[in-house]
Amino acid sequence: MARNKPTQEWAGYAKEIGLAIQRHRVAAGLTQEHVAYAAGLTRSHYQLLERGLGAADRPANPSLLTLIAVAQVLKVDVGELLPSGAPDVTTRL
Repeated sequence: MARNKPTQEWAGYAKEIGLAIQRHRVAAGLTQEHVAYAAGLTRSHYQLLERGLGAADRPANPSLLTLIAVAQVLKVDVGELLPSGAPDVTTRL
């Protein structure tokens, strides 16, 4: 099965997720370190997530487990971290 490759549209969406996470963290008065460790992430992984980045400066592609953990630490619904208008990531025939 072929994997979908990140597009510029996905990169923008990943950055929006990171900004939403950052906004909720700041509103809650929490540090990056606190959220990272409470969610079971390293601080560096969490910092990349807030910037919308993943490994090797590729767009972030956080797992559902990661998003739920971060949302729970921030005491928000996971849907509040996801911007509306997700890019089309389906493979077209």
